[in-house]
Parts: sequence; C-alpha cells; structure tokens
Amino acid sequence: MTQAAHAVERRDYGNWRKPRTGGLGKLNLSAVWVMFAGAFATMITLWVFSILPALVVALVFAAALLVAVVKDRHDRSIGQNLGARAGSASAARRGENLYRSGPLSRVEHGRFRAPGIMARSRLSEHLDAKGRPFALLYVPATAHYTLVMRSFPDGTQGKDQPVIDQLVEDYGGFLASLGEEGDVVAAQVVIESAPDPGTKFQERINARLRPDAAPFAAEVLTEIRDTQATGSNALSAWITVTFSARSAVDGKRRSDDAMGRDLARRVPAYLDAASLTGAGDVRGARAAELCENVRVSYDPAAATMFDQARAAGQELEVSWDDVGPSAAQAEWGAYRHDSGTSVTWAMTGAPRGQVREHVLSHLLAPTAGVARKRVTLLYEPLSPAAAATTVESDKAHAEVRASSARPSSRSRLEYRAATQAADEEARGAGLTDFGLLVTATVTDDQELAWAKAQVEQAAAPARVQLRPVYGSQDSAFAATLPLGLVLGHHVSVPKALREVGA
Repeated sequence: MTQAAHAVERRDYGNWRKPRTGGLGKLNLSAVWVMFAGAFATMITLWVFSILPALVVALVFAAALLVAVVKDRHDRSIGQNLGARAGSASAARRGENLYRSGPLSRVEHGRFRAPGIMARSRLSEHLDAKGRPFALLYVPATAHYTLVMRSFPDGTQGKDQPVIDQLVEDYGGFLASLGEEGDVVAAQVVIESAPDPGTKFQERINARLRPDAAPFAAEVLTEIRDTQATGSNALSAWITVTFSARSAVDGKRRSDDAMGRDLARRVPAYLDAASLTGAGDVRGARAAELCENVRVSYDPAAATMFDQARAAGQELEVSWDDVGPSAAQAEWGAYRHDSGTSVTWAMTGAPRGQVREHVLSHLLAPTAGVARKRVTLLYEPLSPAAAATTVESDKAHAEVRASSARPSSRSRLEYRAATQAADEEARGAGLTDFGLLVTATVTDDQELAWAKAQVEQAAAPARVQLRPVYGSQDSAFAATLPLGLVLGHHVSVPKALREVGA
C-alpha cells in the first residue's frame, strides 16, 4: 500500500515597482521640461541676437539635460550626485557635520541630547487600555508621534510552509490596515544584532532555573550557563508606527497627553495584529528600554555597563536628554560617534524577479566583526484613495511607453506589472511605499573595511542593491534607530517635486 506525497506549493513574492512619471521616449518629465525650455530659449535668443549666442544657450541647456538624464546603476543622476557632494562640502565648511554635547558644549543645560533631527524630540510613557506601558516619541520638526513596540520573534524554524505563508499574508494585511487609518504616516521594523558578552545569555538561563528542578537538569543548565555564555549574539526586534499629531477627525494638533489617551485604545489592537505576523510576543516598549537602545547605539562601549548592572540586579536610568553622543562627526561615507564608527546603506533596488519569504535571512543574520548591525525596513502605507490614484497613474504612464512605435521588452514588462498592480488594488489589496536601510557599527576603525565588505556581500543573496548614503550618514544613522523618523518629511524640497524626475 502506498501513500501519495503531495508537494507543498511554495509562494513567490515580487512585483514591487518604482513609480515613474510620464515623459517622451526614454526622457522623464523633468528632462522633457529642460529640453523644451532649452529649445524655446534658443529660438528666442536666435531671434533677438544671432546664431552664436543661440548656440551658447543651446549648449548650456544640453549640458543641463545631460546632467539630469545620465544616471548611474543606483538610478541617481549626475546632478543628484553633484548636489550631494556640494551639500556635504558646504556643511563641512560651516562645521555643521560636527557635534559636541555635555557640560562644556553649547547644548542647553549641558546635557547629552541626541543630535540632528532628534535634537528637539521628547519622550513620554503612557498606559494602554489594559494598563501596559508604551513609549511615545514626539518630533516637533515634523509634528509626528511614534509608538514604539518590542518584538520577540520565534522565527520560522519548525513551522510548516502553509503556516509561514499565512504569517506573510498577515504581515501584508497588517501594513495594509495602517493605510486605512487617517493619521498613520509610516511604520518601521528594526532587526538589530550585537555580540552578547554573556550576561544576557546568563539571564535567560537563570530565568529557567527553578529551585525544585531535577538535579541533573539543573546541573546541565548551570554548566551551559558557565561554559557557553560567550561567543553568542543577541538579536532584538522593534516595531514602530508613526502618527501625525493632527487628528484625522477634527484636524486639531494633539498634545502628548491627548495622543497618549487616543493611542491607549488602539495599542492593544496593534499589539495583537503584529503578533499574528510572526513577530512573536509583542508589547509596548518602555521609555527606559528605548533610552538604553539609543544610548548604546551611539556609544557601543556602554553596552557592557548596562549588561553588568543588569546582571547585578540593578537598572541604570538614562534620561532622554542624555542618550546622545558626547562627540560625533559626519563624514562623506561614514559617521563617527563616541566609541563607534558606522556606515549606513540605503536600498536602491528591490530584489529583481520573484523571491521567497526568506530572501533577507542572510542580511538579517549577525555579522562577525561588527559590534552592532541594524536592518531597518521603512514603510509608508498609502490610503485607499491614494493607492487607487497611484496605480492608475502608473498604469497610464506605462501604457504610453509600451504603446510607442517600437516598445522595448522592458516597457512591455513594466506595463504588465503595472496592470497587475492595478488589478490587485481594485480587488482590495493595499499599496505601501517601502525602503530598507542597513547600518554597521564597529569599535575599531581598522575593522570598518571588513564590516563594509561583509554587509555588501550579504546583500547579494538578499538580491537587494545597496548604496552607502554618501553625505547624509548622520541622518541615515538616526533613521535606522527604532524612532520612526520619516526622512522624507525632514527635507525642504516637497515630495511631489522630488518625484518629478522619477
């Protein structure tokens, strides 16, 4: 008698798209504007003056068109790269890339406040409807509140494939549901790895030792605790949801207390929904936990101090006004801060083609020789109305490019992908803008080259294209922390104008 073995169908994921505006042939909308402006200016100059001045004008606009059109493999134009270089050099000349805090600094009250876009932020702690605490961060520059949650994922080891598929589906549903809430701006998932000096491992073993345990079991656990404490890695996961301070109901700006009361009713639902995505036990982060995380991120050497105090049964209290570095320096391709030096990469290309759910496993895994590594997934869920407008506009632009006299294979593929996205959105699927940042921190500058090579090597199996955030390493470093910072809202150029050249 034989039993038929049914293979479990594996799901593939993909069809992520970078929205593009209309244009003419291979020229995007901004390039078309430059071309028509150049043609108009050349004709006017020729009519008013002569052919030689008109030729000069034409050459100037041709150079401007070249700067806007020619792009590198990260889809950045010559103009964008030159602008970043000029901005970084200008900041260095004015000393804006240097930060000093503490009693002898210009920081108010001589504190060690976090630098840059977090300088004026404030942290509070509230209780949800079930009496559980949660941290709430306010950033005045953008009028954003961030709910911070801790996650203790149990991984996919031992789970059947249908269970894993359901977890991925619930994860997508969780992100889509955020777009249906009028005041949600963004969400963030941070996976952080760091070497464990042994204290955290010992804590977990001590928590499992019971006075009434069997002698043999207690002896085995004790031996493991004493002999295997070092050489392991500690993983931590954070989830944040960022809200606008303005209420979606009446448009009024909410205070810390009003926001805390509003979220108190909603936090239990967020915790339950996040726990269904494979995030394991999810709870609101304590303010002290967040302070410790930021403090250690800026000063990795301080991790030992916190671990030793915790092992001794003590808790070190750090105020939000003292979580920043005493000294920091932003360089073109790195960021120096207290006892650490960090490099942050941004994803410039999502995985090509179809991938499986474990595509980021190599990138998320701890990296030898790296004091701390953070992989931060950034999400900006679109409202149903904005999602419908976006997919239809994207489909229309793709159709124009695919309906040319001699459309390229890429144009035809883009049109099919845009059509599929529009169909899925029409059937109720959500739409989310997403990005990825990776930060590697070392405590010895000689290990920086090794750390960079390891991260870029791990990006290959993940099928993501990474590029160092040149000229903005300090801001990118802050964006990888579990603070829910939305960098696009901190720049002076509006988002709509930045996307014109897409």
